[in-house]
Amino acid sequence: MSTPRIVQCEHCGRQNRVRPAGPGHPRCGNCRSPLPWMVDAGDADFAEVAEQATIFVLVDLWAPWCGPCRMVSPALEQVAKDRAGRLKLVKVNVDEAPRLSQRFDVRAVPTLLMLHRGEVIARQPGAAPAHVLGEWVDTAIAKTETSTSELREASQ
Repeated sequence: MSTPRIVQCEHCGRQNRVRPAGPGHPRCGNCRSPLPWMVDAGDADFAEVAEQATIFVLVDLWAPWCGPCRMVSPALEQVAKDRAGRLKLVKVNVDEAPRLSQRFDVRAVPTLLMLHRGEVIARQPGAAPAHVLGEWVDTAIAKTETSTSELREASQ
């Protein structure tokens, strides 16, 4: 499993250690504000890091030799920061994770996936600006939350 990252709280400035996996979402140890959750994963730890997450997961399937992948990375990080507490960004280097590349039928990089409870709820090939990616993420989350809410009401 990947190692914890040190993340600075945007609200109080305190440094926090954020683990790659676990229940809920990371919060600042000082002010309790939600922290952005950005981790790397590969074939060996993807299930624990991404599929078992209890919040929405944005998966970035990328490659170090890919120019658009490097260009979209800051936009993805901004999307994750803006949605701290609601979204986890998981970056997967396809060159180091061939089984995941095959499983998700990655034909080009970057390929972005939105996961909810381990299931793919949206897919986005190619790079896009932060505001477009943010809208895509928000739409996928809203659509899933609406479907989940409707299912709960129907079962009552």
